[in-house]
Formats: sequence, structure tokens, C-alpha cells
Amino acid sequence: LASPETSVSVLAHNAAIGLAKAPGSTGLWEKYHFGLDASALQERLFVSEENVDGFLGAVLCPSFCSQSAQERRPSIEALDVSEDRIQIRLK
Repeated sequence: LASPETSVSVLAHNAAIGLAKAPGSTGLWEKYHFGLDASALQERLFVSEENVDGFLGAVLCPSFCSQSAQERRPSIEALDVSEDRIQIRLK
């Protein structure tokens, strides 16, 4: 993390933390953990094509599906992601 670019905004009913990658760090962030303390952290995934594909693949074809059924899974592409919506395309 690049500490000078990190920001915190706290309001009565909301808090936001802005994080920035260090200059030498590359690639997308896959997930993050949050909670009141280290013993009660929850994991959340960032919205990406890979994470959406993995999530829908687990829902559409759980681990007990055959390999051939998993190969026929639809291709998923994240088209638009905003604060209030996500648009995906299934192929």
C-alpha cells in the first residue's frame, strides 16, 4: 500500500477507506478482508470477470458436476460496474 494516498472518511452512518497500491505493485486486487478485529474478519471479492465467473460457476455447477459439464459452462464478461449496478454478458 502507498500510505500517502490512503484516505479515511467517517460519517455518522458510514465509513470509507481509500487504498492505493504502492508504485511497484501491479495487477488487480482480487479480494479484501474487513471486520472489527482480526479474529472476526469477513472476506469480500472485488468485481472482476474472473471472480464473477468463479462465483456463477459454483452456483450453476457445484463441485459434484462432471468435468464435461464444467467445460460447457457459459463464458461470463463484466461489461459495466458501478456503485449501484453491474452489467454482465453470458456467452
